[in-house]
Amino acid sequence: MDLGLVATGDRHTSEAAVEVLRAGGNAFDAAVAAGFAGAVAEPCLTSLAGGGFLLARTAAGEEVLFDFFVAAPGLGPEGVPDPRDLVSVPIEFPNAIQTFHVGPASVGTPGALAGYQYVHERLGRLDLDRVVAPAVRLAEAGFEVDGLFEQLIVLLGALLGRTDEGRALFFDGDRRLCAGDRFSNPALGAVLRDVGCGRRRSLDADQLGAVTAADLAAYRVIEREPLRIRYRQAEILTNPPPSLGGPLVEHGLGHLHSVAPGPRGDPAWAVAVADALVSLSARRAELGAGSSRGTTHVAVVDAEGNVASMTTSNGSGSGEFAPGTGVQLNNVMGEDDLQPAGLGTAAPGSRIGSMMSPTVVVGADGRVAALGSGGSERIRSTITQLVVDLVDHGMSLADAVAAPRMHWDDRQLQVEPGFPPAVIDALAARWDLNLWAARDLYFGGAHGVAAPDEAVGDARRGGSGMVA
Repeated sequence: MDLGLVATGDRHTSEAAVEVLRAGGNAFDAAVAAGFAGAVAEPCLTSLAGGGFLLARTAAGEEVLFDFFVAAPGLGPEGVPDPRDLVSVPIEFPNAIQTFHVGPASVGTPGALAGYQYVHERLGRLDLDRVVAPAVRLAEAGFEVDGLFEQLIVLLGALLGRTDEGRALFFDGDRRLCAGDRFSNPALGAVLRDVGCGRRRSLDADQLGAVTAADLAAYRVIEREPLRIRYRQAEILTNPPPSLGGPLVEHGLGHLHSVAPGPRGDPAWAVAVADALVSLSARRAELGAGSSRGTTHVAVVDAEGNVASMTTSNGSGSGEFAPGTGVQLNNVMGEDDLQPAGLGTAAPGSRIGSMMSPTVVVGADGRVAALGSGGSERIRSTITQLVVDLVDHGMSLADAVAAPRMHWDDRQLQVEPGFPPAVIDALAARWDLNLWAARDLYFGGAHGVAAPDEAVGDARRGGSGMVA
């Protein structure tokens, strides 16, 4: 690489990061640029009104996790939003119908915009307007809808079409946008211009559903010490408590640490890995709830050795848009699995739990990989298997991302195609299997980079890897 490596969930998002690296930015400028561009190019997965985490490992040796995930509203005189005001929208998945809880009462205090600005001020190099510029152009000029974008619009059409703002963005009259159509969001472009030149620091409280000025005033980006995991001869850095994804990855790897690794196609080793994934379910119940359905990841390493691993989410999206901005609001307060005590019970101002696990793997040879994934509950399984493939099997990042995955969903072991028949037989002797006919975005979108030359976007979710 000359300037760096970039992997994200979309080609346009990656191009924004590469442009900023070529303009003299570092990995953190590039990750922030990708965050802003992702809000335009991946609007069903991330948003300025969502939240996330960025794991930074600087060339100077600093390691820090920036927590800018969504917080529970309710600090204002209006109190906690009443969960009875949530709107139920059925979403038809291929194998099930799932009810999403959306509307103004589903909106949590957002952190993404604050987080991007905080990380840029703390570790970035370029002026903010230069970092935001690719996203501004993308929002104003637009881009051609691809197959994954169309797939998400079809899946979430009932939600995206709830309001006039949503219909104007994602529909052409009564027809959903399809592959080959043009998507643009000039209102979001105007917001991004204001952010770049310092005219805007946040969205306004009266644009954020049940979120109040008191909630926004109390919100802070939190710096945390990364969770450090020793696995074989590798060091793993990931998201610490109160988030759940990192501790679950730690549990899964700990389950395997005393087991002698075998080849990936060895039935006994595959059973051991599956057993570790199954064990995560009970451990998750002990830790509490936390995941996010609509999630994407950004990974960047620059030529100086700075590393940024960032995962962001908008929940499933609330179907509500901050008026006049083109920004869809999150629905984190309407997601049952994020609030173990029930909807409406989270303490005002508290961080909501998350499965998101931006991760850095430092191998015994010093090689550094930055990776992460979307995929809600499947994140814990995906990251665990990626680490196993990189550390135990010595696989390239590209091969590890492409390799078939498993996930235990509390009832069945979900299994992608590609495992040898002997492995399938050994797994079936222990668990009820659901064998998928094709690799699928259900199993996450694991985008990552590994110095000196790998930038890998997961094809399951339209990922894009680029060398700058």
